[in-house]
Amino acid sequence: MHKMDWAAMTEIHIYDPTLRDGNHAVQHQLNAAQIKSYCVAAEAAGIPTVEVGHGNGLGASSLQMGRSLLPDQRMIEVARAHLKNSKLGVFTIAGWGTVRKNLRPAVDAGVDVIRVGCHCTEADTTAGLISFAKDQGKAAYGCLMMSHMADGKTLARECSKMQSYGAQGVVLMDSAGTHLPEEVSAKFEILSAEVEIPVGFHAHNNLGLAIANSIAAVRAGALILDGTARGFGAGAGNAQLEVIVGVLQKLGYETHIDLYKVLDLSDLAEKRIMKQVPYIRPTSLVSGMAGVVSTMSKPVDRISVQYGVDPRDVFFDLGKRSVVGGQEDIIIEVAVTLAEKRRQQGNS
Repeated sequence: MHKMDWAAMTEIHIYDPTLRDGNHAVQHQLNAAQIKSYCVAAEAAGIPTVEVGHGNGLGASSLQMGRSLLPDQRMIEVARAHLKNSKLGVFTIAGWGTVRKNLRPAVDAGVDVIRVGCHCTEADTTAGLISFAKDQGKAAYGCLMMSHMADGKTLARECSKMQSYGAQGVVLMDSAGTHLPEEVSAKFEILSAEVEIPVGFHAHNNLGLAIANSIAAVRAGALILDGTARGFGAGAGNAQLEVIVGVLQKLGYETHIDLYKVLDLSDLAEKRIMKQVPYIRPTSLVSGMAGVVSTMSKPVDRISVQYGVDPRDVFFDLGKRSVVGGQEDIIIEVAVTLAEKRRQQGNS
């Protein structure tokens, strides 16, 4: 079987989920005016693909995951009206989004790219969604979430499964922002040798390594990088879009993005859609160290106050239990256990 020499390629596709991952940072309350203004500026900068939606993707708006200000379909319609050359992307997690309720309406509204996510060892759950996207003539990609929880060989097998369902590429998501550059390099070296379709990287910045990890991925063969304006995203945020573009340019890679205009885009994002620029809080750092998904930061903080426990202890306990997104109910269980342990120690 012929393998591509990915590391020899110098053109990197930049994928922008600012209006999806960034929605986490504002409790999924992005409004139509913010989506419009961002899409207009992204189009001007030459961003290849702009992704919109609830932070957890199509079908995720709920009491447990947070209610969106706008329905999925409205966000898609607003973005579609203001993206002409840039492609419009959406994301859904297998088990939350369905073909009938979510993907079919998204296709009818004119999306170009559909990315389907799952836990990094459960690619088989994405078969129907990816196949549907491909059958509709859309660009279909798989996303392996919490990619730190599997080794390179396992990830390569899961990528190959997604390829067999029709995916034209797979993105490894460092959902907990816990990878180190050498770990990223090792995994992408395996993927470069064993996977036929392009693979990309979606970084979070909990350990301050989002850019370093993204570049490590590219140097080991990644052809796709995710980046958000000013790092706007869950937890400590994502790899900064404008920094990725600038660093890749300095390294001699081609993105076809206008540097000055993507800098303008990042300024617009800070002024119009962010409450504050993401930074590495103590709990964000601990989340990365513990390998706990960034989206749990806010509920951990809230529940820790409610039960009078240290959120850092909660994160490390959650890490020991290998929790993943969708298991937020375990935060309460951990907090109750820690509170009871502290009470017993106080009485001893």
